Order: sequence, then structure tokens, then C-alpha cells
Amino acid sequence: MSEADPKVQAEPKVQAKSPVEAASESAAQAAPGKERKKRPWRLILLLSVPLILLAIGGYMWLTSGRYVSTDNAYVQQDMVSVAPEVSGIVTEVMVRENQQVHRGDVLFRIDPRPYRIALANAEAQIANAEVQVNQLEARSSGTVADIQGAEANLGYQQREFARLDELMRRGWITRTRYDEQLHNLQEARERLANARAASVTAQSALRGGGSGNQPAVEAARVARDQALLNLARTEVRAPADGTVSQTDRLQVGATAVTGVPVVTLVRSATTYVEANYKETDLANMYVGQPAEVRIDAYPGVHINGHVASIGAGTGSQFSVLPAQNASGNWVKVRQRVPVRIAIDGDPGRPMLAGLSAEITVDTRDRPAQRQASR
Repeated sequence: MSEADPKVQAEPKVQAKSPVEAASESAAQAAPGKERKKRPWRLILLLSVPLILLAIGGYMWLTSGRYVSTDNAYVQQDMVSVAPEVSGIVTEVMVRENQQVHRGDVLFRIDPRPYRIALANAEAQIANAEVQVNQLEARSSGTVADIQGAEANLGYQQREFARLDELMRRGWITRTRYDEQLHNLQEARERLANARAASVTAQSALRGGGSGNQPAVEAARVARDQALLNLARTEVRAPADGTVSQTDRLQVGATAVTGVPVVTLVRSATTYVEANYKETDLANMYVGQPAEVRIDAYPGVHINGHVASIGAGTGSQFSVLPAQNASGNWVKVRQRVPVRIAIDGDPGRPMLAGLSAEITVDTRDRPAQRQASR
């Protein structure tokens, strides 16, 4: 090149950057933007967490002591031990285990033949008593005729004695004839007295009101009524609606003994839950407060109920051997009181006697306390 040519200045060479440096440089440029985006959420979290904790703490403070719970609770149903009122051989069984029955349904029958014979005998006793009463009435009527005859005979003997007495004073008859007539007069008087006594005896054996109102007849009729009752009792019927249980003791050919239970009837209309609460849980509990029932056999099922009654004493007071706290070695034990929880409406699931349950009572409402203050 000639010296007249203009000089071209060489551009400085730019050194190429490595990928790591380029990435770090772009991250540094993007960091301020991301930091600005994160700041609102961080502020929200910093403010919301304390508020949530305060809300939870306030709720726990407001509801503390409001709900009292216990898992010492069991489903209860009234049970009736059915026992025959007459003895005999079981001839027919009409029910099976866990069968639903209604009040008045026949459960089993006892051999009625001995009681039919007793009824026939009672009917015969009524007829015999009526015959005896008729005989007494006839005897009483006969004594009236005897009295009339004795009175007529006494009158005749008195007149005859007066006539012979006059003749005796005149000396026209013998002393023997006079004494004979005196004897006849005395016999007539005794005969009248005996007739009157027999009439009183016959009438005392009878009572006014006719033959059907006599003691002997009434006693025979009572015996017949008892025989009829015993015959009716050979059919043992259900005393209430419910479920039949423990029928293994009820077999055809077995001997049923009066007063000995042979089957159990679980009443379906009296289902409730008995919760045994600690005595310290009863401070704010009143009859009528709502309760929630959870049955262990039915997870997830919540049943509504209410406090029906609170026990009159602790469980230990009604035990076979109550605690003797006057002994020297005394240890204080927290007592439990049975609280009956009534079921509201249809629970939707079978409530079997003895099922375990968990009860929660809401003690905020105190209906019994309000009624007491009025």
C-alpha cells in the first residue's frame, strides 16, 4: 500500500463469553424482577399465618369446655325375660332366633290337656254347688211347713189339756189321763221349738239374692275362672314388640316351669345410649341438651340425640358390693355417672344392644336451667 492511503484503525477484538458466564449474567439481570414478584406473597404469608393462629386459638378458647365427650357408652335396649305362668310340656314353638314379633303374637304353646280337665272339673263343681244350694232352699221351705204343723198341734194339745184339766177338777177323769195330756202338751211345745230352730239353721246357710248369689256357687265359679285363665296361659304370647333371642332353651318336649324364663325379648321401641360420664363432666350438663352419637360399628355415621336423663347416683352406688369409703386405706377414685341419651328420629342403621358408642354433648344450651329459673 502507498502511504497516501488512509489508515484504517483496527477494531478491538471482543472476547467470546462462556455459556456459564452468560447464564449467570442473565440470572443476575432477572433476579431483581423475580424478587419484586415474590415480595407480595411473602407479605401475605407473614400476615395470614398469625391471623390463622389467632383464629384457631380464639375458636379453641370459645369452645373449650362446651363439648364433653366419652367413649364409655353403649347402646341399650330393654329386655323382657319371658317365663310361662303355668307348668307343662312344650308342644309347639312358633318363633326362631332373632325373629321380629309383635305384641300378642304366640311364642310357644304348653300341653293344654291337664288344664282342660281342670276346667271340666270346675264346671262340675259349679253344678254340685247349685244342687247343694237347691237342697238348702228346699230344706228351708220345709221348715216353714214344720213350724205351721207344730203350731197347730200345740194349739190342739193346749185346748185338750184345758178340757181335761176342768174334768180333773170335777173328778170325772183319772190322774193318769191328766198326766198323759200334760206330757203331750210339753212334747208339742218342744216340737215347735225344734221346728223353729231348724228353720233358723236352714236360713243361715243361705244368703239373700237367689241361688246364684250363694257362697258355694261363687267359690265354684271362681275356681272355674282360674281354670279358664290357666288354660289361656298355655299359649305364651309376646308382651311387646321386639326381637326374640336365646331361643335355644325353647324346644318341643321340654318341660316349662312356672316363673323360669325360657326366652328373651329385646324391645325395639326403647333404644337409647347409656354414657358413663366422669363426675367432673357434669358441671354444665342438663337434660335436653343436644348430643351427637357415633357408633363404632358404623364409622362415619353421626346420629342426633339429646340428654334424656342423668343418673340418680354413680355406678358404684348401685353395684352389688358398694365401695366402703370409711376404711382406713382410702384412695380417691373419680366416679362415673350414667347419662341416658335418647335417639332423635330414625338412626338409619340397626341399633343393636351392647354396641360401643362415643357421645359428645353440647353444653351451650341449658334448657333445664332456664325452666328452673322461671
